[in-house]
Amino acid sequence: MSNTAPESAPNPLTLFAPVERQKQRSNGWNEAVQRDFIDALANSGSVKAACKKVGRATTGAYQLRRQPDAREFAAAWDAALAYGMLRIEDEAIDRAINGTEETVHYHGELVATRRRYNERLVMFMLRTRLAEKYGADGSGGTAPGQKGAVGKMQLRRLKKKWKAKWRQKWKKKWEAQLPGKRLENAVEGRRLIEQKLGELRQRVLASRGEEWRALTPETRDAYRHYQRLRARDLGCEYEEESHLPSEVTIAAEQTEEAAMHARRREAEEEENAMTLPPPGWREEDAEAPEPSGPRIRTLKDEGW
Repeated sequence: MSNTAPESAPNPLTLFAPVERQKQRSNGWNEAVQRDFIDALANSGSVKAACKKVGRATTGAYQLRRQPDAREFAAAWDAALAYGMLRIEDEAIDRAINGTEETVHYHGELVATRRRYNERLVMFMLRTRLAEKYGADGSGGTAPGQKGAVGKMQLRRLKKKWKAKWRQKWKKKWEAQLPGKRLENAVEGRRLIEQKLGELRQRVLASRGEEWRALTPETRDAYRHYQRLRARDLGCEYEEESHLPSEVTIAAEQTEEAAMHARRREAEEEENAMTLPPPGWREEDAEAPEPSGPRIRTLKDEGW
């Protein structure tokens, strides 16, 4: 009977056709390094940790995965990650059940240990593994993955996808309506501009009319004479400016204004006029009968 110990069975995840390398380098990804990387990835579940264990960079691992003949290597990579996630899940379940041990120090010395349990981790594992029973609403009868943490994550992902789709649809609709809206905005802008210009024109004409009324008749006649001479020299017909009032209109306005001032002045004089006493008011006071009986004089009596 042989005393040699039986060799350990190789990791089935490492039984793949490695990527062939053209040159064998001391720091390259040869066959042994590739298999050790997959084994470390299955144990840790982290690409960075596996690369650190085999002494290679993560960029080299991803470049090797992108090679044309790296199909089996990529499949072993994915299987190792899935196996590593199972180990992480088992570790999370163990922590949820048994908790984690913590040390208590006092003045730098270890005085006690205690075990801390994570209730949120327990509920997360229950809602993930037993979503039908421990889902968000607590009711059963639905397929796994529709409730609990995973269901919420799927719902958030679907909402995000729906929002992106809705935004894209709204953007296309808005871009389709953009030419028409631009035309409407242009028409409305032109209408507002014309309205403002009309108001400005009316204010300018009103100001020029007030200035024209403030001129003397001699100055107005001189201006009209200048316009006639100018039209004669330029060879065009003379036309009076329609926005300027004529002499008849100005005379009528001045007459109406003078009459209005006269009426206002008469009303003010009537309001401020003092009313005179009736004739003979002194005689009535003198004929007043004297009171009978003894008369008592006071300081207010006249001649006292």
